[in-house]
Amino acid sequence: MKAIRPKYRLSATVRIPGSKSITHRAIIAAGLTNGESLLKDFLECEDTLYTANALQELGVNISCEGKSMRVAGTGGKFRPASIRKRLFLGNSGTSFRLLLSVVALCRGEFLLTGTQRMLKRPIGPLVSALKQLGVEVSCVGNNDCPPVLVKADGIRGGSVTIPGDKSSQFVSSLLLSGPYAGNDIEIKIAGELVSRPYVDISIDVMAQFGVRVERDGYRYFRIPRGQDYSPGDVTIQGDVSSASYFWAAAAVTGGTVVTENIHPYATRQGDIRFLETLERMGCVIEKGSDRVVVHGGMLSGIDVDMSCMPDMVPSLAAIALFSNGKTSIRNVHHLRFKESDRLHAIALEWNRLGGRVEEIDDGLIIHGGERLSGTPVDTHEDHRLAMSLAVVGLRVPGVRIRDEECVSKSFPQFWDMWDQLQWDQRDPFAC
Repeated sequence: MKAIRPKYRLSATVRIPGSKSITHRAIIAAGLTNGESLLKDFLECEDTLYTANALQELGVNISCEGKSMRVAGTGGKFRPASIRKRLFLGNSGTSFRLLLSVVALCRGEFLLTGTQRMLKRPIGPLVSALKQLGVEVSCVGNNDCPPVLVKADGIRGGSVTIPGDKSSQFVSSLLLSGPYAGNDIEIKIAGELVSRPYVDISIDVMAQFGVRVERDGYRYFRIPRGQDYSPGDVTIQGDVSSASYFWAAAAVTGGTVVTENIHPYATRQGDIRFLETLERMGCVIEKGSDRVVVHGGMLSGIDVDMSCMPDMVPSLAAIALFSNGKTSIRNVHHLRFKESDRLHAIALEWNRLGGRVEEIDDGLIIHGGERLSGTPVDTHEDHRLAMSLAVVGLRVPGVRIRDEECVSKSFPQFWDMWDQLQWDQRDPFAC
């Protein structure tokens, strides 16, 4: 159990490790090249290792050298499976979804499975799309959730329609494997696509490895067949989602943090828009080419649509507890299908501390300024809850976080970096 001690006025510089989203996609793209690639500053965490280990099971040669990963791709031609092969992907939804289409390029039977929580995370729309593209694939339990059995013999290609309100990773999965389909793949989106920036990240990584995607905004995508991924050296940007916990710490303590290895003008990571949210709440933001500085201020509640940056909801929810007025978080129903039912978990734990949080179907309403008191809190095995609860504990004495090691899913160094932060102990909120 991790005890968090109240602190005042963060005054620190932090170098943010590589992006989890970019690392996943870069490992896959590199594994599909016909040659050797070097991924510099990749993020080594539980989730990305599930992706790397699964690709190794398919015949991709991967080795780590310090902060770099060397990937020798197979050109989309994987080692055939003579017997049914089981791929265990833990609770890494990104690994499961992105790799499902890659596995379809193989030859043989593959069973993709994971933890008990993974077996409750919907995968049906992607399974249905792959069926339309000529893949023999099914959910073993006939419940639109893993485990998924693939009798792989390549992807025929063609046209498919995917609902946009479930997960952008279904689209990214088809995009990444699309160049090696038998025919062009056309993807049409029904309704509004959630988490759009993650599709931009996928397309950007594909371009770095020499593959182009034709598109009409977020309504239509086409991957022409016959393209090959080209090997190369790629440097992974810092993870904006990981930076948000340090930004939040500056916000709630009235302090300042410099986050290095964040590229606000160049990144495709949609979470960079969280800086606009922080400004609306009262923080002062400075941007450089490779860093962001956040200064805390007098915080006010806001109303915000978080559909394009859902991973920022726990960070925002932590800040909202200490903001004047009400914060309304909307249009993130898909957070109910993450590592936890993230909306329910936040409402439960924040209220346990004395907060006043209303859970609505697609979001949360958080009333700031309530009298809070510390108590043991649960992470619900959700890394983002653990890190956001660390932020809450900076202002609430007695917060103790159970299962704090779940941060290894995306940010193994988090607690070491958190404990080394520098603080000015003068209370900026004292009268």
